[in-house]
This record gives sequence, C-alpha cells and structure tokens, in this order.
Amino acid sequence: MYSADTEVTVNGITLRGHQVRGQRKVLTIEALEFLAHLHRTFEPRRRELLADREEVKARISEGWTPDFPEETRAIREDDTWKVAPLAPGLNYRQVEITGPVDRKMTVNALNSGALGWMADFEDSSTPAWENVVCGQINMRDAIRRQIDFRTEAGKRYRLDPEPEERIPTINVRPRGLHLMEDHLLIDGEPIAGALMDFGLYFFHNAQELIARGRGPYFYLPKLEHYREARWWNEVFCAAQDYLGLERGTIRATVLIETITAAFQMEEILYELREHAAGLNAGRWDYIFSIIKMFRDRGAQYVLPDRVQVTMTAPMMRAYTEQLVRACHRRGASAIGGMAAQIPNRRDPQANTAALEKVHADKLREATDGFDGSWVAHPDLVPIAREAFDEVLGGCPHQIRTRTRQDVVPDAEGLLNVGATEGEITEAGIRTNIDVGIRYMDSWLRGSGAAAIHGLMEDAATAEISRSQIWQWIDAGAQARMSDDGTMRRVTRRWVEELVDDVFSQLPRSAGDRFDEARELFVASALAKEFPAFLTVPAYEQCLSAVSQAPSQQEAPEQVGGRRPQGSSAGSRGGEMAA
Repeated sequence: MYSADTEVTVNGITLRGHQVRGQRKVLTIEALEFLAHLHRTFEPRRRELLADREEVKARISEGWTPDFPEETRAIREDDTWKVAPLAPGLNYRQVEITGPVDRKMTVNALNSGALGWMADFEDSSTPAWENVVCGQINMRDAIRRQIDFRTEAGKRYRLDPEPEERIPTINVRPRGLHLMEDHLLIDGEPIAGALMDFGLYFFHNAQELIARGRGPYFYLPKLEHYREARWWNEVFCAAQDYLGLERGTIRATVLIETITAAFQMEEILYELREHAAGLNAGRWDYIFSIIKMFRDRGAQYVLPDRVQVTMTAPMMRAYTEQLVRACHRRGASAIGGMAAQIPNRRDPQANTAALEKVHADKLREATDGFDGSWVAHPDLVPIAREAFDEVLGGCPHQIRTRTRQDVVPDAEGLLNVGATEGEITEAGIRTNIDVGIRYMDSWLRGSGAAAIHGLMEDAATAEISRSQIWQWIDAGAQARMSDDGTMRRVTRRWVEELVDDVFSQLPRSAGDRFDEARELFVASALAKEFPAFLTVPAYEQCLSAVSQAPSQQEAPEQVGGRRPQGSSAGSRGGEMAA
C-alpha cells in the first residue's frame, strides 16, 4: 500500500500506487515517459469526446432518435475503400477465448487451443492497482514464454511446449474511455485507464511480438461515435512514431456494443482503415446501451427479463447481420459474441445442455457469416470450433464468400426494441438483484469475471441487471408474480423488499464483501438519477488511490528499479532517480 504523503514525482509523473511485486519490469522510467507523452497529447480530446457523449444522451432523452449520419453518407456509399489486409495471426479467428489477465487465466488461455485470446483489462478485470500492474507483468512474461503459476496447494500451471504459430494470437482490451487510473498522475491529473493499459502493453511488447511473427493487436471497447475511433487512430499513429514502427503495425478490432456505434460501423472502420482488423458483436454491453440510452423514453424501449433477450430478437438480428455486412464489405473480420455458459463436469445432464446451447449459438453465427466468435471457458473451444468448421469447411474466414449484400442497412430494425418477445417477471427481478450483488462482491474482492448460476458474468451483465431495474421502476412496468401469476407494478418499495429477501439468502463467508456490494448495487439501481456506469462509483469509493490510502505507510518501491531521491515515509514530492 502507499500513503498520499509518500507520492513519488519526476518530470510531472506521479506514482502513488502501492508496491507490487515485479513492478520494475513494467513501471520503468522510459515506459512512464511514454505514458506521459500520450496523456499530454490526447487527454484534452478524450475529455471533449466524453462531453459529446453526454450531449448525445441529452438529445435522445429529449426525443431525438439515432440514425445513419448524413455527414458521412459519402463514406458509406463509396464502394472502393477497404481496410488493411489481415495481419499475421489474424487470418484464422474462428474461436477466441476471453478472460482477465491474471496469471492463471493467462496460462490457461494460451493452452486452451483457441486461435486467439482477448486478454481483458476491462469488463472481466477488477481495476485494482495490483491487477493493473500484474496484468502487464503477466502479458510481458507470457509473450516471452516465461510465465508459470503455482497455487497455494502446490498445483503448477505452465505453458504447453507449442510452436509459436500455434499459440493463440493475443488481442488486448484496454479499459473504456470513461475509466481513469488515479494511481498514476501526469501533471497532477489521473491518466485515462485506456492509455495506461494500451501504452504499457504496446511499449513493452510491440517489438517482441513483431519478432515472433505477430503484432500489437487490440480490442477497443464501448466506442459511441466514429470520432472516438479517429481518436484511437491518432493514438496508434503517435505510439508507432514514438517507437519508430511502421504505421499499420497496430491492428484493432472494435466492439460494437453501443446503440449509437451500430449506426456508424462503416465509419468506424474507415477512421481506423490502416489499423482496422474487424468488428465484434459485444452483445451484453449492446443490450445495456439500449437500456441506458432509451431508459426514459417510455414503454416502447422497455425490454423483458434479460434471459429472454436472445440473439434471435429482431433488434439483435438486425444488429448482427448489419455488422457482418459492414465488415465483409470493407475486408474486415466479423467476430461474434460471447458464449457465457460454464461447463459443469459434475452434472453431465446440465453439462450436455450447456454445450448444446453453445453449439447452436455458434452455428447460428457462422451461418450468418461471422468469421469467428468468443467463448469464456477452455472446454467450449472445441465446441465452437466444430460449429464454425461445419459452415466454413476449413476456410479461414468468410470475408469474400459470405458478403451479406442481401442485408439492407435498416435504422428501424436496429431500434425495434418493442418486438422483443417476453415479459418482466418477479423471478427476473430477483435474478437481477442476485446476480448484481454477487457480481459486485466478486468485483470488490478482485475478480471481475464471476461464475454465477452456470454463466460467466462480467461488468456488462451486472450493468444490465441494475439498469433494467432502474428502467422498470421509472417506466412503471408490470411484472408477473411467481406465486399466482398476477401482474404487479414494479416500484422502488417493492424492489427494496425483494433486495432484503434476496440478500438474506446469499451464502455468507469470511472475507465476503456482500454488504458493500449490496450498497453499491442498490445505490445504482434505485438512484433518482441514472448513474452512467456501475463500476465508476465503485472504483472511486473502493479501489481508487484516495479511497485506499491508509494513515501511515512505507514509501513505494523505486520506479523501474531506480530509487526515488528524497522520498521516504513522510516526504512529499520526492524525485525518481534519473
């Protein structure tokens, strides 16, 4: 841990995170200077983009409905432009495993047999300082094949002796533009989590990845406008110039997981042209975005229980089919969504049912034209691969063979929320409460990916859970009761009663953080004004540098292996040795 009285500063760069074992590998002076360069160059524009998001949300609340932008019509109607050719390691992407960047998951992901790994610093990772730093250490070690892991019980995890070309291609997902990392200050300002995650990974690993026949590849989350893709493209150009790399070395797959981005898919690819690798159908965040953006627009935009919002719903079909069309029209890969089922080896019947669901989901995606998809567990890799092989027949992708020119861009289809079949139920409200609190307990204890009731939950599904409750209360929605099937209006008072009941049944144990989890979830789900994100106040209250500062603390380890001059317990503004 650290103390605010022992912050270490040099050249405007302040580290106030506690000492993490091995941090000298990644928190070097040179790397921090690179982060400072990115922050000073791109932070002002990032803030403007976040302000633009608020303006768009205000317009939607006032009645404006998103549409395909008129100012970019020429880009959409120009048939001549394409993104860069597929980069090394991104030609075959039928199955990508996803998960946080802890050491055990890193080893398991690289041994999973998947073709790619989405190494996640975002929704499935709790952004505690130790997780952030250790995640970077793990990525550095994994790329150099110097990683292993031993549990407290003595079980050892190590990389299989596979040739380089058979190791899953790594695509790192940095945090979204709205998240900060306040353990690292530049000129007194917290750096954006996105720049922190991208910058450290790129700085330490780009050259090594290139030498090993791959490259620095990324997933970009939660973009809401093509101007945000332009911002990332400028970041990429500046980063490559800084290290003397050829522009286009970086490649990025953009998650289309906001309703506004769904109207700008081709524009997003256009802005990233030389760096674009594809688009991904981030289904859970996409559903959250629809609820969030239209939460106060009445019953027309109210969805039923989460479990009933499937990929066959008309709005989800429109979204995924238009995504495949946009990608293949421009030479990019279309990557499908997450299979969240968790195999249950102790229950053969449940396990078979889960695997059948995954196979059917992946077969649907492959038939629709997707080139690959995500799974959350190594046991699902062969199931997904089999489904794609049934359709692709050994071909690497469907970019040229399944162009989906039969799909017509359809604004009304993307917004056809009311056609989603299903209903709101008491059981659905209880599930949202249960999952939301359980997930936040896991998040607070350091794990942003939580297996709950047979599904892998992350921040996106927790966001759906709390935002649905908020919207149902605000809209005065009716829910079907479990005992007698009658309908009851969803009110704050009733939800509070259900929270009490659900909470009383949670399995308590030493070290759980259910009390804090309940407080955070309820504050978000029952707030008078809708909080934009659940994890932002959770970070500020529980994981930030200020919230964790103890009253007395030893000075942090020297940065990059260099002892801070003039820094000791009780001193402020010490310098890092040059």
